[in-house]
Amino acid sequence: MLHKGRGKSQVSLAADPKPALRSADRSASTPLWSQVKSALVEMIVNEPLAEHARLPSEAELCNRFGVSRTVVREALNQLVFERAIYKLQGKGAFVAGRRDDQDFLNSNVGFSGEWHERHRAVSRRIIRQELEQADPRARHLLRLSSDLTVIAIDRVMSVDGLPRILVHTKVVAALAPALESVSLENRSLYDTLFRAYGIKMTRAERWLAAVCATPEQAALLGVADNTPLISIESIGFSGRDEPVEYYTAFYRTDRGRLHFSVS
Repeated sequence: MLHKGRGKSQVSLAADPKPALRSADRSASTPLWSQVKSALVEMIVNEPLAEHARLPSEAELCNRFGVSRTVVREALNQLVFERAIYKLQGKGAFVAGRRDDQDFLNSNVGFSGEWHERHRAVSRRIIRQELEQADPRARHLLRLSSDLTVIAIDRVMSVDGLPRILVHTKVVAALAPALESVSLENRSLYDTLFRAYGIKMTRAERWLAAVCATPEQAALLGVADNTPLISIESIGFSGRDEPVEYYTAFYRTDRGRLHFSVS
């Protein structure tokens, strides 16, 4: 029910089973669209609304706040710009998935090292860890000529129990003897290379591509088949500019964004 007061409209939501949203205050200095936006953020955070939950329609929001469709659309557009929500044509607006910004591709810290610095729990599921002959791509990037042996490490890395990235790593076996026998379930590969072999990564070359998850990748990462992923190919170098590690990885885009700093 709409009640009109002195210079402002108020919306009564007593009969609405959903938590009441504050009506827009036309006497306030804050723009109406900004008030609507703030109220929607409170609703998303405090209820809280689940990821990908559908927001009320534009018409419903107009009635709840006592404002025009133009005001509601501006509030929604701002939330889309801030990546708090997303819109689907003909279906409405939805709560965006919670995504973390990550800098590991822009540094030598590594995936787990970055999360450790943020005091988040990282776990590793080792799928395979063994000696093998390098394939042509790894052989070329690792500059292998005579000894073509590498240590292959396939693992799924999770943050706070949620799978985030699938990594297929090849380490030059001659530089890290017996690494195939070292337990890596609860330790960082980069930390192990440094502590056990004195190898410190100083730079890397990386390539990114957009791909869709294969059935095997989807099962390991806990997503649906054909879910968008970022494919990462990387070659890591030691302080002597010697290739040490080659990996291909598949990163979940619904849980994080990759951040780069350019100067």
